[in-house]
Amino acid sequence: MINGINDLNKIREEKYLADKENKTIIKVSMSTCAITAGADTIFEYFKEEIEREGNDSIKLISTGCMGLCHSEPTIEVTLPGGEPNIFGNLNIAKAEKILKDIKYNKTRETDVFISKKQKKIVLKNCGFIDPENIVESIGNNGYFALNKVLTKMKPQEVIDEIKLSGLRGRGGGGYPTGLKWQFAADNKADQKYVVCNADEGDPGAFMDRSVLEGDPHTIIEAMAICGYAIGADQGIIYIRAEYPLAIKRLEKAIMDANTHGLLGEKIFGTDFNFKIRLKYGAGAFVCGEETALVHSMEGKRGEPTLKPPFPAEAGYWEKPTNVNNVETYGNIPSIIKKGALWFKNIGTEKSSGTKVFALAGKVKNVGLIEVPMGTTLEEVIFDIGGGIVGNKEFKAVQTGGPSGGCLTEKDLETPIDFDNLIAKGSMMGSGGMIVMDEDDCMVAVAKFYLGFTVEESCGKCTPCRIGTKRLYEILERITDGKGSLNDLNLLKDLSNTIKRASLCGLGKTAPNPVLSTLKNFHEEYTAHVKEKKCPATVCINLIQFTITDKCIGCTACAKACPTEAIMGRAKEKHFVFQDRCIKCGACYNACKFNAIEKR
Repeated sequence: MINGINDLNKIREEKYLADKENKTIIKVSMSTCAITAGADTIFEYFKEEIEREGNDSIKLISTGCMGLCHSEPTIEVTLPGGEPNIFGNLNIAKAEKILKDIKYNKTRETDVFISKKQKKIVLKNCGFIDPENIVESIGNNGYFALNKVLTKMKPQEVIDEIKLSGLRGRGGGGYPTGLKWQFAADNKADQKYVVCNADEGDPGAFMDRSVLEGDPHTIIEAMAICGYAIGADQGIIYIRAEYPLAIKRLEKAIMDANTHGLLGEKIFGTDFNFKIRLKYGAGAFVCGEETALVHSMEGKRGEPTLKPPFPAEAGYWEKPTNVNNVETYGNIPSIIKKGALWFKNIGTEKSSGTKVFALAGKVKNVGLIEVPMGTTLEEVIFDIGGGIVGNKEFKAVQTGGPSGGCLTEKDLETPIDFDNLIAKGSMMGSGGMIVMDEDDCMVAVAKFYLGFTVEESCGKCTPCRIGTKRLYEILERITDGKGSLNDLNLLKDLSNTIKRASLCGLGKTAPNPVLSTLKNFHEEYTAHVKEKKCPATVCINLIQFTITDKCIGCTACAKACPTEAIMGRAKEKHFVFQDRCIKCGACYNACKFNAIEKR
């Protein structure tokens, strides 16, 4: 049981001394993506070999995500007195060589790319500590911020510190966190709630999952700090059921925090009580909107309601409720420990701190990154991300997930913050960032995102329920080669109507991919409707596979064709019968002589 700062310091000192032991430390990234890539096999190999040799000079640690998705499975090795080195794309053979080097005290240099342009606040412990060991968290300053606010600060002082920091909500809206806390604190009630929104539903987004898998105690600590500040004694983490590893580690962290007296009654010997429980969501994207989330928690349909009243006035069971997402809470302990001005001096004037992004798509270094606000898109994509896969031409980047817009080469010098991205026709969103290259069709990209929002619309308001469906149908008509120039005007007018008239953020932002691609890639739309061609040769109904004079008659294409659309004699040029061709691309992939063109 931890009763005060002395107990925390004792644990931290013991952890510090343990780390100073003359041992080699092997940390294995054991996040969901790492395990999928085979990290569990690598971990078991190290464990079995260390036990087989009875080698007590090696300490093996399971961590969360190191952010290096492009190189999973990933490990970090630190020899006694040495600097940590990171190795990626581990297999058993490579792991065996690393163990042999350790045996002879040899040092291998890091073989994965690590950018120096990152600054980690939210991700500071991810990939660094064992998320299932509360001692690891406390040893790295966990729960010290909670002790500080409970023993040295008044609730209003905590809120004032968050206000001064300039922290804005990282869930997409960018609303000042301190003002939201103030609103909840000012509404008096016999019961208040602190809610963590872990319903991460954007395609290609994995920021919140990785934080919860890699550092659950920081989120627990932050929620307790918020509870103290606004006068709440209950916390709820609303997490999608598709995150089993994050749920497992959260449950363990909550149990351990209760056992050590860091949750429950009379925390640190004060009168402050706080409990946390989990509430599972079914994976509805609309439940990322705070009023829809609250309704889902109550067992109702996950539908948004018109605000006001805001959840801070009448939220969960009509009681004042503060809702922030995982990343927002992830900043709180550091702000309390290091001070609001420290945080405010990071980033830009109107967007303080850092931002976590899930960098995905056609970029070499796919992964989880954290950069200061104001870092440019070019720095993220070409410096941290390493540029485009296959050294192809950069075409666009989608920021903000399905609610964001597609930005182009002319936007690469844009500093990343809330206001600049909105000015460019996109948005920060929760942090998804998908990079596209010359092979992507932007009309098809817009259709993909519209298809997602059509599926995820709760259906409550007509502009979103019907409007997004009509938008999708127009895009489908265009990609099928049946569109007209009038459809382009209709897309723009309908998109603007949906933005103005929809009830919640899902509908208001759903047309962003359409409007941004219409603006930045208008020539692609006109090619689809006027020439009935897809310049990127992606839209199936607008492409043809033809065989050129390079064909030597090897018959590989004919054998691969599932519809017998290719005819010709051996050692003679073959032909494609277009009325039989289903555009599957089997012939294109089978040809080894580049004799088949996709037009």
